[in-house]
Amino acid sequence: MRGLEKWSISMIEGSRSMHFDITTAIGFLGGAFYLASHYQKNMVSLRILALASNVLSLIFGLLHSHFDMIKMIELPENILNAILLPVNAKRLSEILRLTKQIEQATVESPISEWLLPHMHLKKHHTGDVLFRKGDKAHEIVYVAAGRLKLQEVNHYIEPGELIGEIGLFSGDKVRTMTVVCETDCELYKMTDEMMYHLYYQNPKLGFFFMRLIVERLLRDVRRHRSESAT
Repeated sequence: MRGLEKWSISMIEGSRSMHFDITTAIGFLGGAFYLASHYQKNMVSLRILALASNVLSLIFGLLHSHFDMIKMIELPENILNAILLPVNAKRLSEILRLTKQIEQATVESPISEWLLPHMHLKKHHTGDVLFRKGDKAHEIVYVAAGRLKLQEVNHYIEPGELIGEIGLFSGDKVRTMTVVCETDCELYKMTDEMMYHLYYQNPKLGFFFMRLIVERLLRDVRRHRSESAT
C-alpha cells in the first residue's frame, strides 16, 4: 500500500516537474523570438518572429495560470500580447500581399493595382507648375487623369504614367525638367519617405523602379534619335 502511495506521489511530482519544464521552455522560446525580432532587417521575418512570440507568450500565460483566465488577464504582458497578435498578423498579411504584387509588377503593368493605395490624391488646374528644373525632388507622381508637359523637351505625360522617379533617385535629388499641367489633372503622389518605407518592407520595389528608370531613359534615347533623324 505504501509502495502504491509513493508511486502516486512520484507520478504527481513528475507531472508537475514536466509541466514546469514545458511551460518554462515555451516562455523562454517566446522571449527568444521577441528578442530576435528586434535584430531583423527584413520586415517579413520580423513580423513572423513577433507573431510567434505573441502566440508562445499567450500559451505560456495559459499554462502558467493553469488556464485560469482571471489570473491570466491580471498580467499586463498577456493583455499586450493579445493586442499585438492580430496587429502583427494584419501587418504580415499586408506585407506578403504587397510582396506578391511587386513580384508580379513589370514596367507595363498598371501601377494603380498595387502602388496607389499608398499614395495620396491631389488635384491641379491647367497651367499649374508641378515642379521646376533644379527644384529639390522629394516625391514621385502618378498621373490618374489629365496631361502633363515636360517643358524642355516638349513631351507629354499621359494618364497611367509615373513621373519624378529620376530626380528622386539621382545623387543630388533635383528635378531634371520643368513639368506643367497641360490640362486639369488628378495626380497621386508618394513622398520619398513613404517609398523608402515600402522599400524597407520589400527590397524588390527597388528593382521595379530601376526597370522603370531604364525604360524611361531608353525611351528618351529613342526619341532623341528620331528627332535627330528628322
